[in-house]
Amino acid sequence: MPKSDTTIHVVGGGLAGSEAAWQIAEAGGRAVLHEMRPVRGTEAHHGAGLAELVCSNSFRSDDPHGNAVGLLHQEMRALDSLILRAADAHQVPAGGALAVDRDGFSAAVTAALEAHPNVTIVRAEVAGLPPEAWGPCIVATGPLTAPALAEAIRALTGADALAFFDAIAPIVHRDSIDMGKAWFQSRYDKVGPGGNGADYINCPMDRTQYDAFIQALIAGDKIGFKDWEASTPYFDGCLPIEVMAERGPETLRHGPMKPVGLTNPHDPTVKACAIVQLRQDNALGTLYNMVGFQTKLTYSEQVRVFRTIPGLENAEFARLGGLHRNTYLDSPRLLDGTLRLKVRPSLRFAGQITGCEGYVESAAIGLMAGRFAMAEAEGRALAPLPPTTALGALIAHITGGHLSEDAPEPAKPRSFQPMNVNFGLFPPLAAMPRNATGKRLRGPEKAMLKRRALTDRARADLSAWVSGAASRAEAAE
Repeated sequence: MPKSDTTIHVVGGGLAGSEAAWQIAEAGGRAVLHEMRPVRGTEAHHGAGLAELVCSNSFRSDDPHGNAVGLLHQEMRALDSLILRAADAHQVPAGGALAVDRDGFSAAVTAALEAHPNVTIVRAEVAGLPPEAWGPCIVATGPLTAPALAEAIRALTGADALAFFDAIAPIVHRDSIDMGKAWFQSRYDKVGPGGNGADYINCPMDRTQYDAFIQALIAGDKIGFKDWEASTPYFDGCLPIEVMAERGPETLRHGPMKPVGLTNPHDPTVKACAIVQLRQDNALGTLYNMVGFQTKLTYSEQVRVFRTIPGLENAEFARLGGLHRNTYLDSPRLLDGTLRLKVRPSLRFAGQITGCEGYVESAAIGLMAGRFAMAEAEGRALAPLPPTTALGALIAHITGGHLSEDAPEPAKPRSFQPMNVNFGLFPPLAAMPRNATGKRLRGPEKAMLKRRALTDRARADLSAWVSGAASRAEAAE
């Protein structure tokens, strides 16, 4: 790999920071990666490994033709993502999703960066803003940014960061689950990466059991809030299960506990009212996490209530659920189209602190922050990503559509909230797909062909962008 005199500091060794450092190093720059763990811990992390997964172990759908996050996986693989490389190498069965052995995944990312000749890892807290003398710097400290740095950012920008609560789901020991009541099956028997169509453990409930469970969730003791947390909203993509239950008694059976696409082999003639799914959490298959069961119930209430689920009466928990406060920037006002802080352009931001949500999205923003920083440091032009790609659509959401220097300033958003990548962020198609006879499509067929058209367009546009970037790099040399 080429080497240059460019040094770029990256603050934060999570998924975004690790990916940013990798992209810088692979492009020939020197990446100095600052990670405060284990010198200083956080409310959610348990170890010292880089890219530690603190919530789910799932990177969600790996379908690049029908799902926006699957398309994002494909785009990141095309751009040599370390995070996707490690995820692919340490995947565990999860139907159509890409899920990983969290310890193996983190160890692989850590080992790759420790072994890279262009990466230096510094284990110490950056207490405050990175010094001006460091030059270009990427802040990827995530939603659990240390107070000193968070206050320094707030003082510099003159704007309050927004905040929301993010909850963690429990993990159960596989051998404590009663398989006389539960069974293995993926929804609709879908076979995904590393799986066989029977990747989830399913625990069925009849109507009486479900109604009692909903009441127990609502009535259960919850973790109290501190005064400064009382007005913090939840992110809708990661609601605690008891909050969903409070929104209506049918909410859960039409959400994470929906029974469709599953048949109980113990009693095939009886349709369950609701089904709790557990997904493999480690390569050994000894741990399973409760899908969609992020919670703010107290530990004792979690054990009591979750053991009322058929098959989990004697469940042993490797980790109970938890709750932590996440912080993110008002990015459309504060960041430009290449993720630079407008009031101090030597600073870029990446990951969840920018207002994206999800492991993959955080790593994707880190990937682009690293590439943007290297291009700028070496005086190379890096064309804006097409907003028709998953990467471009995500950055457009974060920056309010401000994708280039000459683009108009984005309109002031009334509300900016974290968001996963989704097809709603993509520009509409020039023409809607039609069937072979030229008729307009309706229903599921229309939706399927629309998704395929969006992903085909994205692949073509990303390929053209990569080719153009390569040509400009050669010309610069």
